[in-house]
Amino acid sequence: MTLRAYVRNPLFLLAWLIPTTTWLAAAPAGKPNIILCMTDDQGWGDVSYNGLTRIQTPNLDAMAAAGLRFNRFYAQQSCSPTRASVMTGRHQNRCGVFWPGMPLRKQEVTLAQAMKAGGYATGHFGKWHLNGVGGPGKVMSDSDPLSPRNLGFDESFSVSNYFELDWTFGHNGVPEQVSGDGSEAIVAQALKFIGQTVANKKPCFAVVWFGSPHAPHQPLPADLAAAGGSGYYGEILAMDRSMGTLRSGLRKLGIADNTLLMFNSDNGGWLDPEKPDANGTNAGLRGRKGDMWEGGIRVPCVIEWPARIKQAAVTDIPAGVIDIYPTLVDLIQVKVANQIKPLDGISLLPLIDGVMKQRPKPLGFWQTGAGFPLVEKADKKMSIDSGPSAWNDNQYKLLKRVGGKFELYDLTTDRAETTDLAATHPEIVTRMKAELEDWQRSVIHSCRGLDYPEQ
Repeated sequence: MTLRAYVRNPLFLLAWLIPTTTWLAAAPAGKPNIILCMTDDQGWGDVSYNGLTRIQTPNLDAMAAAGLRFNRFYAQQSCSPTRASVMTGRHQNRCGVFWPGMPLRKQEVTLAQAMKAGGYATGHFGKWHLNGVGGPGKVMSDSDPLSPRNLGFDESFSVSNYFELDWTFGHNGVPEQVSGDGSEAIVAQALKFIGQTVANKKPCFAVVWFGSPHAPHQPLPADLAAAGGSGYYGEILAMDRSMGTLRSGLRKLGIADNTLLMFNSDNGGWLDPEKPDANGTNAGLRGRKGDMWEGGIRVPCVIEWPARIKQAAVTDIPAGVIDIYPTLVDLIQVKVANQIKPLDGISLLPLIDGVMKQRPKPLGFWQTGAGFPLVEKADKKMSIDSGPSAWNDNQYKLLKRVGGKFELYDLTTDRAETTDLAATHPEIVTRMKAELEDWQRSVIHSCRGLDYPEQ
Protein backbone atom coordinates (compact mmCIF):
# COMPACT_ATOMS: atom_id res chain seq x y z
CA MET A 1 0.00 0.00 0.00
CA THR A 2 1.56 3.29 -1.07
CA LEU A 3 -0.36 5.48 1.35
CA ARG A 4 -1.42 4.34 4.76
CA ALA A 5 -2.79 6.19 7.72
CA TYR A 6 -1.92 5.32 11.22
CA VAL A 7 -1.61 6.63 14.74
CA ARG A 8 1.84 6.22 16.20
CA ASN A 9 3.02 6.71 19.75
CA PRO A 10 6.84 6.86 19.60
CA LEU A 11 7.14 5.59 23.16
CA PHE A 12 5.12 2.44 22.67
CA LEU A 13 5.51 1.97 18.88
CA LEU A 14 1.77 1.45 18.45
CA ALA A 15 0.55 1.67 14.85
CA TRP A 16 -2.49 0.49 12.94
CA LEU A 17 -4.02 0.99 9.51
CA ILE A 18 -7.16 3.04 8.93
CA PRO A 19 -9.14 3.44 5.70
CA THR A 20 -7.84 6.24 3.53
CA THR A 21 -11.42 7.32 2.79
CA THR A 22 -11.83 8.39 6.44
CA TRP A 23 -8.37 9.85 6.76
CA LEU A 24 -9.24 13.54 6.63
CA ALA A 25 -12.23 15.79 7.01
CA ALA A 26 -13.34 18.55 4.68
CA ALA A 27 -11.37 21.79 4.61
CA PRO A 28 -12.23 24.10 7.53
CA ALA A 29 -13.97 27.40 7.03
CA GLY A 30 -11.83 30.54 6.95
CA LYS A 31 -8.26 31.07 5.96
CA PRO A 32 -5.84 28.98 8.01
CA ASN A 33 -2.83 30.43 9.72
CA ILE A 34 0.35 29.03 8.16
CA ILE A 35 3.66 28.51 9.95
CA LEU A 36 6.70 27.04 8.16
CA CYS A 37 9.53 25.81 10.40
CA MET A 38 12.86 24.60 9.08
CA THR A 39 16.07 23.46 10.72
CA ASP A 40 19.61 23.85 9.41
CA ASP A 41 21.58 20.66 8.58
CA GLN A 42 19.38 18.21 10.51
CA GLY A 43 19.69 14.71 9.06
CA TRP A 44 16.78 12.44 8.13
CA GLY A 45 17.52 10.20 11.11
CA ASP A 46 17.82 13.01 13.65
CA VAL A 47 14.29 12.73 15.04
CA SER A 48 13.28 9.98 17.41
CA TYR A 49 10.18 9.13 15.36
CA ASN A 50 12.66 8.08 12.62
CA GLY A 51 14.60 5.91 15.04
CA LEU A 52 16.96 8.31 16.84
CA THR A 53 17.87 6.95 20.29
CA ARG A 54 20.78 9.15 21.36
CA ILE A 55 18.29 11.84 22.40
CA GLN A 56 14.52 12.14 22.18
CA THR A 57 12.56 14.77 20.23
CA PRO A 58 9.19 14.58 22.03
CA ASN A 59 7.63 17.65 20.46
CA LEU A 60 8.43 16.66 16.90
CA ASP A 61 7.27 13.15 17.80
CA ALA A 62 3.97 14.64 18.99
CA MET A 63 3.56 16.42 15.66
CA ALA A 64 4.24 13.14 13.85
CA ALA A 65 1.72 11.35 16.08
CA ALA A 66 -0.98 13.89 15.23
CA GLY A 67 -0.26 14.98 11.66
CA LEU A 68 0.90 13.88 8.23
CA ARG A 69 4.42 12.43 8.25
CA PHE A 70 6.45 12.19 5.05
CA ASN A 71 8.83 9.28 4.57
CA ARG A 72 10.13 10.69 1.27
CA PHE A 73 10.36 14.46 1.62
CA TYR A 74 13.11 16.26 -0.26
CA ALA A 75 15.00 19.51 0.17
CA GLN A 76 17.74 20.69 -2.14
CA GLN A 77 21.34 19.68 -1.45
CA SER A 78 22.25 22.71 0.70
CA CYS A 79 20.82 25.67 2.58
CA SER A 80 20.43 28.70 0.28
CA PRO A 81 19.25 26.56 -2.65
CA THR A 82 16.52 25.05 -0.45
CA ARG A 83 15.42 28.46 0.79
CA ALA A 84 15.18 29.76 -2.77
CA SER A 85 12.97 26.79 -3.69
CA VAL A 86 10.70 27.37 -0.68
CA MET A 87 10.31 31.04 -1.53
CA THR A 88 9.62 30.59 -5.26
CA GLY A 89 8.41 27.06 -6.01
CA ARG A 90 11.19 26.95 -8.61
CA HIS A 91 14.46 25.04 -8.76
CA GLN A 92 17.23 27.16 -7.31
CA ASN A 93 19.26 27.16 -10.53
CA ARG A 94 16.40 29.00 -12.25
CA CYS A 95 16.84 31.71 -9.62
CA GLY A 96 20.65 31.83 -9.74
CA VAL A 97 21.02 30.41 -6.21
CA PHE A 98 23.47 27.66 -7.09
CA TRP A 99 25.37 27.48 -3.82
CA PRO A 100 25.13 28.50 -0.14
CA GLY A 101 25.29 32.26 0.31
CA MET A 102 24.21 33.20 -3.21
CA PRO A 103 21.51 35.89 -3.55
CA LEU A 104 17.97 35.36 -4.76
CA ARG A 105 17.23 37.39 -7.87
CA LYS A 106 15.06 40.43 -7.22
CA GLN A 107 12.85 39.54 -10.22
CA GLU A 108 11.54 36.40 -8.53
CA VAL A 109 8.09 36.48 -6.91
CA THR A 110 8.33 35.24 -3.32
CA LEU A 111 5.92 33.22 -1.24
CA ALA A 112 5.68 36.10 1.25
CA GLN A 113 4.55 38.43 -1.53
CA ALA A 114 1.95 35.89 -2.64
CA MET A 115 0.65 35.49 0.91
CA LYS A 116 0.40 39.25 1.37
CA ALA A 117 -1.64 39.42 -1.83
CA GLY A 118 -3.93 36.83 -0.23
CA GLY A 119 -4.58 39.03 2.81
CA TYR A 120 -2.02 37.53 5.22
CA ALA A 121 0.20 39.30 7.72
CA THR A 122 3.72 37.99 7.02
CA GLY A 123 6.70 37.49 9.32
CA HIS A 124 10.17 35.96 9.06
CA PHE A 125 12.15 34.78 12.08
CA GLY A 126 15.69 33.41 12.14
CA LYS A 127 18.04 32.44 9.32
CA TRP A 128 17.51 34.06 5.91
CA HIS A 129 20.56 33.28 3.72
CA LEU A 130 19.09 34.68 0.49
CA ASN A 131 20.77 38.08 0.37
CA GLY A 132 24.25 37.02 -0.73
CA VAL A 133 25.98 37.44 2.64
CA GLY A 134 28.15 34.60 3.95
CA GLY A 135 29.61 33.82 7.35
CA PRO A 136 27.78 33.89 10.71
CA GLY A 137 24.38 35.59 10.73
CA LYS A 138 24.45 39.37 10.46
CA VAL A 139 21.75 41.99 10.90
CA MET A 140 20.12 43.03 7.62
CA SER A 141 19.01 46.63 7.39
CA ASP A 142 15.91 47.70 5.52
CA SER A 143 18.19 49.26 2.93
CA ASP A 144 19.25 45.75 1.83
CA PRO A 145 17.12 45.10 -1.29
CA LEU A 146 17.18 41.35 -0.59
CA SER A 147 16.27 41.47 3.11
CA PRO A 148 13.07 39.70 4.21
CA ARG A 149 11.34 43.07 4.62
CA ASN A 150 12.01 43.93 0.99
CA LEU A 151 10.84 40.54 -0.30
CA GLY A 152 7.36 40.49 1.18
CA PHE A 153 7.62 40.17 4.96
CA ASP A 154 5.90 42.75 7.17
CA GLU A 155 7.82 41.68 10.26
CA SER A 156 11.37 40.41 10.50
CA PHE A 157 13.45 39.15 13.39
CA SER A 158 16.23 37.78 11.26
CA VAL A 159 19.90 37.43 10.43
CA SER A 160 21.66 36.63 7.19
CA ASN A 161 22.83 33.12 8.15
CA TYR A 162 23.17 30.76 11.13
CA PHE A 163 23.18 31.92 14.75
CA GLU A 164 24.04 30.58 18.20
CA LEU A 165 23.70 31.72 21.85
CA ASP A 166 23.24 35.38 22.90
CA TRP A 167 22.89 36.58 19.31
CA THR A 168 22.07 39.97 17.83
CA PHE A 169 19.12 39.81 15.43
CA GLY A 170 17.69 42.43 13.14
CA HIS A 171 14.23 43.40 14.37
CA ASN A 172 12.78 45.08 11.31
CA GLY A 173 16.32 46.02 10.38
CA VAL A 174 17.27 47.37 13.83
CA PRO A 175 19.87 45.41 15.89
CA GLU A 176 18.40 43.71 18.96
CA GLN A 177 20.49 41.46 21.19
CA VAL A 178 18.89 38.56 23.02
CA SER A 179 20.17 36.27 25.75
CA GLY A 180 20.00 32.51 25.71
CA ASP A 181 19.36 29.98 22.99
CA GLY A 182 18.71 31.32 19.49
CA SER A 183 15.95 28.83 18.73
CA GLU A 184 13.99 29.90 21.78
CA ALA A 185 14.55 33.57 20.94
CA ILE A 186 13.09 33.39 17.42
CA VAL A 187 10.08 31.34 18.54
CA ALA A 188 9.34 33.88 21.27
CA GLN A 189 9.35 36.66 18.69
CA ALA A 190 7.27 34.61 16.27
CA LEU A 191 4.60 34.07 18.95
CA LYS A 192 4.47 37.81 19.63
CA PHE A 193 3.86 38.41 15.95
CA ILE A 194 1.26 35.64 15.71
CA GLY A 195 -0.54 36.97 18.79
CA GLN A 196 -0.70 40.43 17.26
CA THR A 197 -2.21 39.09 14.05
CA VAL A 198 -4.85 37.30 16.11
CA ALA A 199 -5.65 40.56 17.89
CA ASN A 200 -5.91 42.28 14.50
CA LYS A 201 -8.18 39.47 13.21
CA LYS A 202 -5.91 38.68 10.29
CA PRO A 203 -4.56 35.32 9.18
CA CYS A 204 -0.82 35.02 9.68
CA PHE A 205 1.98 33.55 7.62
CA ALA A 206 5.11 33.01 9.71
CA VAL A 207 8.43 31.54 8.56
CA VAL A 208 10.58 30.24 11.43
CA TRP A 209 13.99 29.18 10.13
CA PHE A 210 16.22 27.84 12.90
CA GLY A 211 20.00 28.19 12.87
CA SER A 212 20.37 24.80 14.56
CA PRO A 213 21.95 22.30 14.38
CA HIS A 214 24.40 24.03 12.03
CA ALA A 215 28.02 24.19 13.21
CA PRO A 216 29.72 25.46 15.36
CA HIS A 217 27.25 23.75 17.77
CA GLN A 218 27.03 25.94 20.87
CA PRO A 219 24.03 24.81 22.95
CA LEU A 220 23.15 25.86 26.47
CA PRO A 221 25.22 24.02 29.09
CA ALA A 222 22.17 22.10 30.32
CA ASP A 223 21.34 20.95 26.79
CA LEU A 224 24.95 19.95 26.18
CA ALA A 225 24.89 17.80 29.31
CA ALA A 226 21.49 16.29 28.43
CA ALA A 227 22.87 15.35 25.00
CA GLY A 228 25.80 13.49 26.54
CA GLY A 229 28.32 16.15 25.50
CA SER A 230 27.19 16.41 21.87
CA GLY A 231 26.84 20.03 20.78
CA TYR A 232 24.92 18.91 17.72
CA TYR A 233 22.26 17.05 19.64
CA GLY A 234 22.22 19.71 22.37
CA GLU A 235 21.08 22.19 19.74
CA ILE A 236 18.40 19.78 18.52
CA LEU A 237 17.10 19.47 22.11
CA ALA A 238 16.65 23.25 22.30
CA MET A 239 15.05 23.38 18.88
CA ASP A 240 12.61 20.59 19.79
CA ARG A 241 11.76 22.38 23.03
CA SER A 242 11.11 25.54 21.00
CA MET A 243 8.73 23.62 18.75
CA GLY A 244 6.87 22.59 21.92
CA THR A 245 6.68 26.23 22.99
CA LEU A 246 5.31 27.14 19.58
CA ARG A 247 2.67 24.41 19.61
CA SER A 248 1.51 25.27 23.13
CA GLY A 249 1.49 28.96 22.23
CA LEU A 250 -0.86 28.29 19.34
CA ARG A 251 -3.19 26.45 21.70
CA LYS A 252 -3.12 29.32 24.20
CA LEU A 253 -4.03 31.75 21.41
CA GLY A 254 -6.93 29.49 20.43
CA ILE A 255 -5.75 29.06 16.84
CA ALA A 256 -4.00 25.67 16.87
CA ASP A 257 -6.95 23.89 15.26
CA ASN A 258 -6.90 25.89 12.03
CA THR A 259 -3.15 26.44 11.79
CA LEU A 260 -1.08 24.57 9.22
CA LEU A 261 2.20 23.96 11.05
CA MET A 262 4.95 22.46 8.91
CA PHE A 263 8.38 21.25 9.97
CA ASN A 264 11.30 20.07 7.84
CA SER A 265 15.08 20.31 7.50
CA ASP A 266 16.89 22.23 4.77
CA ASN A 267 19.19 19.39 3.62
CA GLY A 268 20.63 16.11 4.77
CA GLY A 269 23.05 15.90 7.65
CA TRP A 270 26.68 16.86 7.22
CA LEU A 271 28.49 13.62 7.98
CA ASP A 272 32.20 13.97 8.66
CA PRO A 273 34.09 10.66 8.22
CA GLU A 274 36.79 11.92 10.57
CA LYS A 275 34.22 12.85 13.26
CA PRO A 276 31.39 10.35 12.81
CA ASP A 277 29.55 11.37 15.99
CA ALA A 278 29.77 15.13 15.51
CA ASN A 279 27.00 15.90 13.03
CA GLY A 280 24.11 13.51 13.43
CA THR A 281 22.84 10.74 11.21
CA ASN A 282 21.06 10.15 7.92
CA ALA A 283 19.87 6.75 9.21
CA GLY A 284 21.46 4.57 6.58
CA LEU A 285 20.78 6.82 3.61
CA ARG A 286 23.76 7.11 1.28
CA GLY A 287 25.68 10.38 1.20
CA ARG A 288 25.47 13.66 3.09
CA LYS A 289 24.73 17.37 2.71
CA GLY A 290 25.84 18.52 -0.74
CA ASP A 291 25.23 15.17 -2.43
CA MET A 292 22.61 14.01 -4.92
CA TRP A 293 22.35 10.78 -2.90
CA GLU A 294 19.33 10.40 -0.60
CA GLY A 295 21.43 11.34 2.41
CA GLY A 296 22.00 14.77 0.92
CA ILE A 297 18.43 15.60 -0.06
CA ARG A 298 15.92 13.47 1.90
CA VAL A 299 14.88 15.20 5.14
CA PRO A 300 12.39 14.79 7.99
CA CYS A 301 9.03 16.49 7.43
CA VAL A 302 5.67 16.67 9.23
CA ILE A 303 2.53 18.75 8.66
CA GLU A 304 0.16 19.22 11.59
CA TRP A 305 -3.24 20.81 10.91
CA PRO A 306 -5.95 19.50 13.27
CA ALA A 307 -8.88 21.08 11.43
CA ARG A 308 -8.01 19.28 8.21
CA ILE A 309 -5.75 16.39 9.21
CA LYS A 310 -8.14 14.62 11.54
CA GLN A 311 -6.14 11.45 11.99
CA ALA A 312 -2.41 10.83 11.90
CA ALA A 313 -1.04 9.55 8.62
CA VAL A 314 2.19 8.58 6.93
CA THR A 315 2.94 8.78 3.22
CA ASP A 316 5.62 7.30 1.01
CA ILE A 317 4.64 9.54 -1.93
CA PRO A 318 7.59 11.81 -2.84
CA ALA A 319 7.19 15.51 -2.03
CA GLY A 320 9.55 18.37 -1.34
CA VAL A 321 10.27 21.97 -0.47
CA ILE A 322 9.70 22.81 -4.14
CA ASP A 323 5.99 22.05 -3.52
CA ILE A 324 5.46 24.48 -0.64
CA TYR A 325 4.85 27.56 -2.80
CA PRO A 326 2.29 26.01 -5.19
CA THR A 327 0.55 24.24 -2.29
CA LEU A 328 0.00 27.42 -0.31
CA VAL A 329 -1.01 29.48 -3.35
CA ASP A 330 -3.54 26.76 -4.16
CA LEU A 331 -4.71 26.61 -0.55
CA ILE A 332 -5.54 30.30 -0.19
CA GLN A 333 -6.69 30.60 -3.82
CA VAL A 334 -4.69 33.76 -4.50
CA LYS A 335 -4.02 35.00 -8.01
CA VAL A 336 -0.37 36.04 -8.02
CA ALA A 337 0.27 39.04 -10.25
CA ASN A 338 3.25 38.68 -12.57
CA GLN A 339 3.89 35.09 -11.53
CA ILE A 340 7.26 33.93 -12.84
CA LYS A 341 6.98 30.57 -14.59
CA PRO A 342 7.58 27.72 -14.84
CA LEU A 343 7.05 26.39 -11.33
CA ASP A 344 8.77 23.09 -10.61
CA GLY A 345 6.60 22.11 -7.66
CA ILE A 346 3.03 20.86 -7.42
CA SER A 347 0.17 21.46 -5.00
CA LEU A 348 0.17 18.90 -2.22
CA LEU A 349 -3.45 19.53 -1.22
CA PRO A 350 -4.59 16.25 -2.85
CA LEU A 351 -1.92 14.47 -0.80
CA ILE A 352 -3.01 16.25 2.38
CA ASP A 353 -6.60 15.25 1.61
CA GLY A 354 -5.64 11.60 1.12
CA VAL A 355 -6.61 11.32 -2.55
CA MET A 356 -3.22 11.43 -4.27
CA LYS A 357 -2.12 7.92 -5.18
CA GLN A 358 1.24 8.83 -6.70
CA ARG A 359 3.18 11.96 -7.55
CA PRO A 360 2.06 13.29 -10.94
CA LYS A 361 5.37 15.00 -11.74
CA PRO A 362 8.99 13.92 -11.03
CA LEU A 363 11.31 15.85 -8.75
CA GLY A 364 14.47 17.24 -10.35
CA PHE A 365 17.74 17.88 -8.53
CA TRP A 366 20.84 19.53 -9.89
CA GLN A 367 23.99 20.71 -8.18
CA THR A 368 25.85 23.14 -10.35
CA GLY A 369 27.67 26.43 -9.97
CA ALA A 370 30.64 25.28 -7.88
CA GLY A 371 33.04 26.07 -10.72
CA PHE A 372 31.42 29.39 -11.65
CA PRO A 373 29.83 30.93 -8.56
CA LEU A 374 28.99 34.23 -10.23
CA VAL A 375 25.64 34.37 -11.98
CA GLU A 376 26.95 36.12 -15.07
CA LYS A 377 29.48 33.32 -15.63
CA ALA A 378 26.89 30.63 -15.01
CA ASP A 379 24.61 32.15 -17.63
CA LYS A 380 27.27 31.48 -20.26
CA LYS A 381 28.92 28.29 -19.03
CA MET A 382 25.98 26.28 -17.74
CA SER A 383 25.16 23.10 -19.65
CA ILE A 384 23.28 19.89 -18.91
CA ASP A 385 26.64 18.35 -17.98
CA SER A 386 27.43 20.98 -15.34
CA GLY A 387 27.54 19.00 -12.11
CA PRO A 388 25.63 15.95 -10.85
CA SER A 389 21.85 15.75 -11.19
CA ALA A 390 18.98 13.41 -10.39
CA TRP A 391 15.45 12.67 -11.58
CA ASN A 392 13.22 11.19 -8.89
CA ASP A 393 9.82 9.70 -9.68
CA ASN A 394 7.54 7.52 -7.60
CA GLN A 395 9.65 4.39 -7.82
CA TYR A 396 12.94 5.09 -9.55
CA LYS A 397 15.70 7.61 -9.17
CA LEU A 398 18.03 8.29 -12.08
CA LEU A 399 21.36 9.69 -10.94
CA LYS A 400 23.66 11.44 -13.39
CA ARG A 401 27.15 11.58 -11.96
CA VAL A 402 29.97 13.94 -12.92
CA GLY A 403 31.40 12.61 -16.15
CA GLY A 404 28.02 11.63 -17.56
CA LYS A 405 27.55 8.16 -16.04
CA PHE A 406 23.91 7.27 -15.33
CA GLU A 407 22.82 5.06 -12.44
CA LEU A 408 19.30 3.84 -11.61
CA TYR A 409 17.92 2.97 -8.17
CA ASP A 410 14.57 1.62 -7.03
CA LEU A 411 13.90 3.73 -3.94
CA THR A 412 10.88 1.67 -2.93
CA THR A 413 13.11 -1.31 -2.18
CA ASP A 414 16.60 0.21 -1.95
CA ARG A 415 16.53 3.51 -0.14
CA ALA A 416 20.25 3.16 0.65
CA GLU A 417 21.00 3.16 -3.11
CA THR A 418 23.19 0.07 -3.04
CA THR A 419 22.13 -1.62 -6.30
CA ASP A 420 22.52 0.13 -9.65
CA LEU A 421 19.78 -1.15 -12.00
CA ALA A 422 20.84 0.82 -15.09
CA ALA A 423 22.16 -2.22 -16.95
CA THR A 424 19.06 -4.31 -16.30
CA HIS A 425 16.49 -1.57 -17.06
CA PRO A 426 17.93 0.36 -20.04
CA GLU A 427 14.47 1.37 -21.23
CA ILE A 428 13.77 3.16 -17.93
CA VAL A 429 17.16 4.88 -18.10
CA THR A 430 16.44 6.07 -21.65
CA ARG A 431 13.04 7.48 -20.71
CA MET A 432 14.18 9.17 -17.51
CA LYS A 433 17.35 10.53 -19.12
CA ALA A 434 15.30 12.27 -21.81
CA GLU A 435 12.97 13.74 -19.17
CA LEU A 436 15.86 14.91 -16.99
CA GLU A 437 17.74 16.57 -19.83
CA ASP A 438 14.60 18.29 -21.17
CA TRP A 439 14.06 19.69 -17.69
CA GLN A 440 17.68 20.79 -17.43
CA ARG A 441 17.39 22.70 -20.70
CA SER A 442 14.35 24.47 -19.27
CA VAL A 443 16.33 25.36 -16.15
CA ILE A 444 19.17 26.78 -18.25
CA HIS A 445 16.61 28.91 -20.13
CA SER A 446 15.43 30.29 -16.79
CA CYS A 447 18.97 30.77 -15.47
CA ARG A 448 19.69 33.06 -18.41
CA GLY A 449 16.86 35.34 -17.30
CA LEU A 450 14.51 34.45 -20.13
CA ASP A 451 11.54 33.83 -17.80
CA TYR A 452 11.48 37.46 -16.71
CA PRO A 453 9.43 40.09 -18.60
CA GLU A 454 12.58 42.08 -19.43
CA GLN A 455 14.45 38.85 -20.39
